[in-house]
Amino acid sequence: MKNKIISIKEAVDKIKDGMTIMVGGFLANGSPENIIDALVEKNVKDLTLICNDTGFPDKGVGKMVVNKQFKKIIASHIGTNRETGNQMNSGETEVVLVPQGTLAERVRCGGNGLGGFYTPTGVGTEVAEGKEVKIINGKEYLFETPLRADVALLKASVVDKKGNMIFNKTMKNFNPLMATAADLVIVEADKIVEVGEIDPEHVMCSGIFVDYIVGGEK
Repeated sequence: MKNKIISIKEAVDKIKDGMTIMVGGFLANGSPENIIDALVEKNVKDLTLICNDTGFPDKGVGKMVVNKQFKKIIASHIGTNRETGNQMNSGETEVVLVPQGTLAERVRCGGNGLGGFYTPTGVGTEVAEGKEVKIINGKEYLFETPLRADVALLKASVVDKKGNMIFNKTMKNFNPLMATAADLVIVEADKIVEVGEIDPEHVMCSGIFVDYIVGGEK
């Protein structure tokens, strides 16, 4: 069995300037804070972020926003981090706002090898600009394309040494979806256990998607 456990330094060394990263979390709940702190310290730049939101200025990926590490952000909302709005309004960072359900489905398509999907969400709004519109059963739908990333950074409560994951309550959010939709997947664990210590019935996301595991100090 391949040893998937690496140090945080080894993990962040795999993230280079200009990459596209997916980061799990919902208002930073379920975000890999230790990896994020290490990325702030490394000061990797010109990243494209795919995340539900941009956290807070002092929590989650918001710390990277404050440090001006993103050239583009794809998220469903940015209202809890004023710095994101400032960078969007100044033109310093490109921000693409995507309805939350659409964002989740675009990631799911990316993870499942699908070419996209049609949705009525956003018809007649700014979301529809530049997108294909199709009439299905007399109703307008927008075509949305899949999302994938170079690296997905996840957070889980308990991870076994093969990468099988358990999430505590709402920590689950986007993490299992993003595990499927990146070329390289790194999960930060609160606790790392031996293979077999997690009941297969309790696995919330399979270790087959996980390349590396960090953490486990708790």
